[in-house]
Amino acid sequence: MFSVAAPLAISSDQKRELDLLLRNGNSPQKVALRCKVLLLAQQGMANARIADQLQVSRPTVLALRAAFTKDGLTAVTGIRRRKRSPKVLTPELEQRILDTTLKTRPGDGSTHWSVRTLAAHLRVSRTIVHRVWKRHDVQPHRVERFKLSKDPEFEQKVRDIVGLYLNPPDRALVLCVDEKSQIQALDRTAPILPLRPGIPERQPTITSVTERQLYSPLSTS
Repeated sequence: MFSVAAPLAISSDQKRELDLLLRNGNSPQKVALRCKVLLLAQQGMANARIADQLQVSRPTVLALRAAFTKDGLTAVTGIRRRKRSPKVLTPELEQRILDTTLKTRPGDGSTHWSVRTLAAHLRVSRTIVHRVWKRHDVQPHRVERFKLSKDPEFEQKVRDIVGLYLNPPDRALVLCVDEKSQIQALDRTAPILPLRPGIPERQPTITSVTERQLYSPLSTS
Protein backbone atom coordinates (compact mmCIF):
# COMPACT_ATOMS: atom_id res chain seq x y z
CA MET A 1 0.00 0.00 0.00
CA PHE A 2 1.18 3.52 -0.82
CA SER A 3 1.46 6.11 1.93
CA VAL A 4 -1.08 8.92 1.74
CA ALA A 5 0.51 12.09 0.38
CA ALA A 6 -0.02 15.40 2.11
CA PRO A 7 -2.35 17.92 0.42
CA LEU A 8 -0.57 19.92 -2.27
CA ALA A 9 0.17 23.49 -1.22
CA ILE A 10 -1.57 25.83 -3.67
CA SER A 11 -2.02 29.53 -3.04
CA SER A 12 -5.34 31.29 -3.57
CA ASP A 13 -4.03 33.05 -6.70
CA GLN A 14 -2.76 29.78 -8.13
CA LYS A 15 -6.07 28.03 -7.37
CA ARG A 16 -7.98 30.85 -9.07
CA GLU A 17 -5.77 30.51 -12.15
CA LEU A 18 -6.24 26.74 -12.21
CA ASP A 19 -10.01 27.14 -12.01
CA LEU A 20 -9.97 29.62 -14.87
CA LEU A 21 -7.89 27.30 -17.04
CA LEU A 22 -10.17 24.39 -16.24
CA ARG A 23 -13.35 26.29 -17.13
CA ASN A 24 -11.85 27.87 -20.24
CA GLY A 25 -13.17 26.04 -23.28
CA ASN A 26 -10.09 26.99 -25.30
CA SER A 27 -7.66 25.28 -22.93
CA PRO A 28 -5.97 22.18 -24.38
CA GLN A 29 -7.12 18.89 -22.92
CA LYS A 30 -3.72 18.16 -21.41
CA VAL A 31 -3.76 21.53 -19.61
CA ALA A 32 -7.26 20.89 -18.24
CA LEU A 33 -6.19 17.42 -17.12
CA ARG A 34 -3.21 18.86 -15.24
CA CYS A 35 -5.50 21.38 -13.54
CA LYS A 36 -7.80 18.56 -12.38
CA VAL A 37 -4.87 16.58 -11.00
CA LEU A 38 -3.53 19.55 -9.05
CA LEU A 39 -6.91 20.62 -7.69
CA LEU A 40 -7.65 17.11 -6.47
CA ALA A 41 -4.18 16.90 -4.95
CA GLN A 42 -4.83 20.22 -3.19
CA GLN A 43 -7.96 18.67 -1.65
CA GLY A 44 -5.81 15.91 -0.12
CA MET A 45 -6.97 13.07 -2.36
CA ALA A 46 -4.51 10.17 -2.54
CA ASN A 47 -2.31 9.98 -5.62
CA ALA A 48 -3.48 6.49 -6.53
CA ARG A 49 -7.11 7.54 -6.31
CA ILE A 50 -6.46 10.60 -8.49
CA ALA A 51 -4.82 8.36 -11.05
CA ASP A 52 -7.80 5.98 -11.07
CA GLN A 53 -10.35 8.76 -11.27
CA LEU A 54 -8.67 10.64 -14.11
CA GLN A 55 -7.36 7.49 -15.87
CA VAL A 56 -3.70 8.42 -15.70
CA SER A 57 -0.75 6.66 -14.15
CA ARG A 58 0.36 7.27 -10.57
CA PRO A 59 3.90 8.28 -11.71
CA THR A 60 2.25 10.95 -13.87
CA VAL A 61 0.49 12.38 -10.83
CA LEU A 62 3.71 12.33 -8.80
CA ALA A 63 5.69 13.97 -11.60
CA LEU A 64 3.09 16.74 -12.00
CA ARG A 65 3.04 17.41 -8.25
CA ALA A 66 6.83 17.66 -8.18
CA ALA A 67 6.90 19.92 -11.25
CA PHE A 68 4.23 22.24 -9.79
CA THR A 69 6.11 22.49 -6.52
CA LYS A 70 9.24 23.48 -8.40
CA ASP A 71 7.94 25.64 -11.27
CA GLY A 72 4.42 26.68 -10.22
CA LEU A 73 1.88 27.33 -12.98
CA THR A 74 4.60 26.91 -15.63
CA ALA A 75 4.32 23.16 -15.04
CA VAL A 76 0.70 23.37 -16.21
CA THR A 77 0.90 25.70 -19.18
CA GLY A 78 4.54 25.24 -20.23
CA ILE A 79 5.73 22.73 -22.81
CA ARG A 80 8.05 20.18 -21.30
CA ARG A 81 10.21 18.24 -23.68
CA ARG A 82 12.52 15.33 -23.08
CA LYS A 83 16.14 16.26 -23.06
CA ARG A 84 17.83 14.29 -25.79
CA SER A 85 21.38 14.56 -26.95
CA PRO A 86 21.12 14.74 -30.73
CA LYS A 87 23.67 12.88 -32.80
CA VAL A 88 25.91 15.32 -34.64
CA LEU A 89 27.47 14.25 -37.92
CA THR A 90 31.16 14.53 -37.16
CA PRO A 91 33.93 13.57 -39.60
CA GLU A 92 34.67 10.54 -37.42
CA LEU A 93 31.04 9.38 -37.55
CA GLU A 94 30.86 9.98 -41.30
CA GLN A 95 33.98 7.87 -41.87
CA ARG A 96 32.59 5.15 -39.61
CA ILE A 97 29.38 5.03 -41.65
CA LEU A 98 31.35 4.76 -44.89
CA ASP A 99 33.71 2.08 -43.56
CA THR A 100 30.83 0.00 -42.22
CA THR A 101 28.91 0.32 -45.49
CA LEU A 102 31.81 -0.47 -47.80
CA LYS A 103 33.79 -3.01 -45.79
CA THR A 104 31.26 -5.04 -43.78
CA ARG A 105 27.96 -6.83 -44.19
CA PRO A 106 25.03 -7.29 -41.80
CA GLY A 107 25.27 -10.21 -39.43
CA ASP A 108 21.86 -11.57 -40.42
CA GLY A 109 23.08 -12.89 -43.75
CA SER A 110 21.92 -9.93 -45.85
CA THR A 111 23.95 -9.03 -48.90
CA HIS A 112 24.18 -5.32 -48.10
CA TRP A 113 23.26 -2.67 -45.58
CA SER A 114 20.06 -0.69 -45.80
CA VAL A 115 19.52 2.76 -44.31
CA ARG A 116 17.43 1.34 -41.46
CA THR A 117 19.67 -1.61 -40.61
CA LEU A 118 22.84 0.50 -40.62
CA ALA A 119 21.19 3.24 -38.55
CA ALA A 120 20.09 0.68 -35.97
CA HIS A 121 23.54 -0.94 -35.98
CA LEU A 122 25.39 2.35 -35.41
CA ARG A 123 22.63 3.83 -33.23
CA VAL A 124 22.19 6.93 -35.34
CA SER A 125 19.22 8.33 -37.22
CA ARG A 126 18.28 7.19 -40.68
CA THR A 127 18.59 10.78 -41.86
CA ILE A 128 22.31 10.85 -41.01
CA VAL A 129 23.00 7.59 -42.86
CA HIS A 130 21.02 8.73 -45.89
CA ARG A 131 22.85 12.09 -45.89
CA VAL A 132 26.28 10.40 -45.88
CA TRP A 133 25.32 7.93 -48.62
CA LYS A 134 23.92 10.71 -50.80
CA ARG A 135 26.99 12.91 -50.27
CA HIS A 136 29.38 10.15 -51.35
CA ASP A 137 27.04 8.59 -53.94
CA VAL A 138 26.98 5.23 -52.16
CA GLN A 139 24.24 2.83 -53.26
CA PRO A 140 24.74 -0.60 -51.66
CA HIS A 141 21.59 -2.02 -53.24
CA ARG A 142 22.97 -1.63 -56.77
CA VAL A 143 24.92 -4.44 -58.43
CA GLU A 144 26.34 -4.39 -61.96
CA ARG A 145 27.32 -7.48 -63.94
CA PHE A 146 29.43 -7.86 -67.05
CA LYS A 147 30.65 -10.89 -68.98
CA LEU A 148 34.09 -11.93 -70.17
CA SER A 149 34.73 -14.70 -72.65
CA LYS A 150 37.37 -17.43 -72.47
CA ASP A 151 37.39 -17.77 -76.24
CA PRO A 152 41.02 -17.20 -77.43
CA GLU A 153 39.65 -15.56 -80.59
CA PHE A 154 37.27 -13.32 -78.69
CA GLU A 155 39.13 -10.07 -79.48
CA GLN A 156 39.34 -10.80 -83.20
CA LYS A 157 35.64 -11.67 -83.35
CA VAL A 158 34.73 -8.44 -81.60
CA ARG A 159 36.81 -6.49 -84.11
CA ASP A 160 35.08 -8.27 -87.00
CA ILE A 161 31.59 -7.56 -85.64
CA VAL A 162 32.34 -3.93 -84.82
CA GLY A 163 33.82 -3.58 -88.30
CA LEU A 164 30.55 -4.79 -89.81
CA TYR A 165 28.68 -2.01 -88.03
CA LEU A 166 31.22 0.71 -88.82
CA ASN A 167 31.94 -0.27 -92.42
CA PRO A 168 29.41 -2.83 -93.70
CA PRO A 169 29.98 -4.34 -97.16
CA ASP A 170 27.66 -3.45 -99.99
CA ARG A 171 24.34 -5.31 -99.95
CA ALA A 172 25.23 -6.94 -96.62
CA LEU A 173 22.64 -7.93 -94.03
CA VAL A 174 23.94 -7.55 -90.48
CA LEU A 175 21.92 -9.28 -87.75
CA CYS A 176 22.41 -8.62 -84.03
CA VAL A 177 21.65 -11.28 -81.41
CA ASP A 178 21.45 -9.95 -77.86
CA GLU A 179 20.85 -12.74 -75.33
CA LYS A 180 20.02 -16.39 -75.58
CA SER A 181 17.22 -17.77 -73.45
CA GLN A 182 17.87 -20.42 -70.79
CA ILE A 183 21.63 -19.79 -70.78
CA GLN A 184 22.98 -18.98 -67.35
CA ALA A 185 26.60 -18.29 -66.52
CA LEU A 186 27.48 -20.29 -63.42
CA ASP A 187 31.28 -20.17 -63.50
CA ARG A 188 32.65 -17.14 -61.68
CA THR A 189 36.45 -17.26 -61.66
CA ALA A 190 37.10 -13.52 -61.52
CA PRO A 191 36.90 -11.75 -58.15
CA ILE A 192 33.95 -9.51 -57.35
CA LEU A 193 34.87 -5.85 -57.54
CA PRO A 194 33.82 -4.25 -54.25
CA LEU A 195 31.44 -1.38 -53.64
CA ARG A 196 33.07 2.04 -53.69
CA PRO A 197 31.77 5.61 -53.49
CA GLY A 198 30.10 6.35 -56.80
CA ILE A 199 30.63 2.80 -58.11
CA PRO A 200 28.25 -0.11 -57.38
CA GLU A 201 29.43 -3.63 -56.66
CA ARG A 202 30.37 -5.38 -59.91
CA GLN A 203 30.25 -9.09 -60.58
CA PRO A 204 32.16 -10.26 -63.67
CA THR A 205 30.89 -13.48 -65.19
CA ILE A 206 33.20 -15.79 -67.12
CA THR A 207 31.32 -17.64 -69.82
CA SER A 208 32.13 -19.07 -73.18
CA VAL A 209 28.79 -20.55 -74.29
CA THR A 210 27.07 -17.24 -74.84
CA GLU A 211 30.06 -15.65 -76.54
CA ARG A 212 30.53 -18.59 -78.93
CA GLN A 213 26.92 -18.30 -79.97
CA LEU A 214 27.01 -14.51 -80.12
CA TYR A 215 30.27 -14.17 -82.03
CA SER A 216 29.95 -17.07 -84.42
CA PRO A 217 31.41 -16.38 -87.92
CA LEU A 218 29.07 -14.33 -90.09
CA SER A 219 28.76 -14.60 -93.84
CA THR A 220 28.71 -11.32 -95.73
CA SER A 221 28.65 -12.69 -99.22
